[in-house]
Order: sequence, then C-alpha cells, then structure tokens
Amino acid sequence: MAQRHLDPTDPTAAAGPPPVPAGGDALADYLRAQATEFLRALRLHRESGAGAHGNGAQSSGSHPSGAHPSGAGALDRGRGRGPAPAPDGPVDAARALRRAARRLSGTLHTFQPLLDAEWAEAMRPELAWLSGTLALEHAYASRLDRLLQALHRLSGSAAFPAQQAGRAAPARAAATADPAPVAPLAPSVTRPSPADRGNLTVGAAKAGALLDRQLTLARTRAHSTALQALGSSRFHAVADKVALLASEVPLKDTAAAAADLRPLAAAARDRLTDAVAALPLVTAGNPYNAQALVHGLSPDPAPHPQDAQWHQVRLLLRLHRYALEVLAGTDADGADGADGTTDVRLLAAGEALDRHRDASEAAAAAAQAARTPRIAPATAYALGVLHADQRHEVEAARYAFQHSWRKEPIRL
Repeated sequence: MAQRHLDPTDPTAAAGPPPVPAGGDALADYLRAQATEFLRALRLHRESGAGAHGNGAQSSGSHPSGAHPSGAGALDRGRGRGPAPAPDGPVDAARALRRAARRLSGTLHTFQPLLDAEWAEAMRPELAWLSGTLALEHAYASRLDRLLQALHRLSGSAAFPAQQAGRAAPARAAATADPAPVAPLAPSVTRPSPADRGNLTVGAAKAGALLDRQLTLARTRAHSTALQALGSSRFHAVADKVALLASEVPLKDTAAAAADLRPLAAAARDRLTDAVAALPLVTAGNPYNAQALVHGLSPDPAPHPQDAQWHQVRLLLRLHRYALEVLAGTDADGADGADGTTDVRLLAAGEALDRHRDASEAAAAAAQAARTPRIAPATAYALGVLHADQRHEVEAARYAFQHSWRKEPIRL
C-alpha cells in the first residue's frame, strides 16, 4: 500500500492539532466559564438556603440562573447544618463562589487593557470584596484549629487540656493515673525543659480557652457579615453583572478579539519575578536563620513588616497562575502551563506561601491574645511560646518557597 509522506518543505504538514487560541476569544471563553461557575455556586446557595431556611432573598431583577439566593444555608453547611450538596456538585458553595470571584477579579486585573476600562474598574473591586468577605469565616475557623493543634503539640499532653474539660471526672482521673506514652515527634533539643513543660501545660488550657473565645467571636461576626453581604443590594448588583458576563464579555473593541494575550501574561510573570527577586531568598535558604523572629517582642500591634512582601508575592503568583490558565484555555486548578500541563514548581511555591500566610496570621492572633489585660503569667508564657512556634513555621515556609522556586520547572 502506498504511503503518503510529509513534505518537509510544507510548513503546515507537521503542524499537528490547532493551538489553543491565545487571543481575546480565549479570554472571553475563560471569563464566561468562570461566570458560569459563579452562577452555578449561587444556584447551590439558593437551593441549600431554601431547603434549610425557607425562601431565600430574591431580587426584583431578572437572572438567567436564578442567582439571588439566601447565603445562610451554604455558610451554615460548613458548621454541619443544612442539606448536603449533591455528590457531583461543589462540596462548599461558598468556597466555589470565592474561587470563581478570585479568578474573575485576577483575570480582569491582568487583561484589563483588552476589556472595557470603565466596566473592569467597577467590577474588579466588587469581586475582591465578595471573595474577601466570604473567606473571613473560614479563615478564623482554620486559624483557631491551627493554634489549638499547636498548643496540643507544644504541651506534649495526650489530649489538649481544653478538650478534657467537658469529659467526665472518672475519665480524667483514669487518664491522669495511667497516661499513655507519647512517641517523640521532634528531637529532644527542641522540646522545653521539664519545668517549662509543666508551666506550658498549665498555661495551655487557659491560652486555648482565650483563643477560642476571641476567634470564635470573630468567626461569628464574620458569619453574620457574610450573610448580610449575600442579602445586600451590593451583592445582587455583582450577581447581575456576572450573569451578563456569562453571555457577553465587554471587550475593548473588535481588535481585542484577535489581540495576543501573551504579552500581558508575560507582564504578570515579570511582576512576579521582580517581586521574588526583592525577597531575601539567600537568607531564607539557610535553615534556622531566625529572621522570622525579628521584632517578635515589638510592642507595635501591627503585623510584621517583613511579611508584607511575602504576602505580595503570594498574590502575584496567584495572578500569574490565572494568566497561565487563560492561555491554556482551561479553568482547572493546577493548569499552570501554557500547554495545559501542571508546573509542579509553581504549585509547591504556592503551597509554601499559603502556609506562610496562615502561620503569619496565626502568630499575630497569638500575639494579640497575649496583649489581653490581666491574664495569668502561665497563660502569657504559653501564648509567647505559641507565637514563637508560629514564627518558626513562617521561617520554614520561606525556606520551602526558596527551595521550590529555585528548581527548574517540572511539568506533568
């Protein structure tokens, strides 16, 4: 059988499948996909809210997706209330809302020159407001869990003292009479002395109770704020605009549909590269450098100034990843390459910066609790050890970021 051979002089002979569109059409497709995800999460809010709390708040406007729900059901589902979502749906509607809002806001920021300037300038801060408002409750809950686990680990007790308070007296007596052996989790040189261990265990119970009161109150307020935001006219206006975006993307002009997205994506990458270059990566590459503990005893209640540039790099890395998702023509998490592959280096760097942010905020919460007037010395001591522990976690996260960032890109 005769075989047809490719002509090496034909530039289209070995072209393969058509490349993923990298112009305004790809940007419009990505924005429409994220708007659809946003509306789908809103519909899940409405369904879960109606099932648990009756009819949700509705707007007088017309919405193709029925996108004006009561947000109470979806937020309460994180507390164990309300009907569970369908197996094939999002596990948490609020998380899906935040995810879509972040990507929409970040994409509008990176590719704003190709979009209607007035519309993008008005839309981007509203999406950032919504994402930040919905994230507060989860942030306070995870921060409390992180700090209580750290207190449990630092006290070396078989069970955290605050958790033993609700148990029966016989159970506490049995646990005291026959304590279970605990396997060492770290070298002995990093553990407190026996005298300090006893002081920390006594103070850990009160420190945990203090943190629980403060962060639970903050979480309750964040929950109420989120519910008010989801029922406000401001949120309904955002939902209206997103519903329109799902059907029509307001590009700047007809030429924007054929514009090349790669220069704008490269600009986002360059901003990230410049910000990383300004970080003290040489110092961060040395283990146990203790730089994260600098200003640890400062009376200034403001966050550590050295953390700000790391938080900025985290935001720029997120914008870079979203720009690569647009070029790849996908909205899947981890699609960090222009060819749709996963850049393991970027994923590892992003995870390290997430841990850095969580540890930094947890340390700030411990420091804030330590400033509470008239607390016992043992409680203040436990909170000081907890603060130092979280600052060490900040240092470890910086080391992990430096280690992953200097690696060559690895794509899967």
